[in-house]
Amino acid sequence: MAWILLILAGLLEIVWAYTMKLSLGFSKPIPTAVTLVAMIASFALLSMSMKTLPLGTAYTVWTGIGAVGAFLVGVLVLGESASAMRIAAAALIVGGLVLMKMSS
Repeated sequence: MAWILLILAGLLEIVWAYTMKLSLGFSKPIPTAVTLVAMIASFALLSMSMKTLPLGTAYTVWTGIGAVGAFLVGVLVLGESASAMRIAAAALIVGGLVLMKMSS
């Protein structure tokens, strides 16, 4: 159950990162509201997952899901660059996440 909560927390991190971009510096009310709700929910789910998962594992996986997810949203939705170096960096993050999961 802790892993499911952690994955949901990571997915919400992607949501709040994306909607924070859409909020244009918190100047647009609806994206700002979605950002704040998603942040609170993401932190709450992360906190719940940390009841049983080690801090280092939970936090690393949470930030990794958010980082790679935000990268993918940036490329697929916002038209950001998908250079070989950026793709390699994302692949290394995913590799680290897999190793972190295997170690716990």
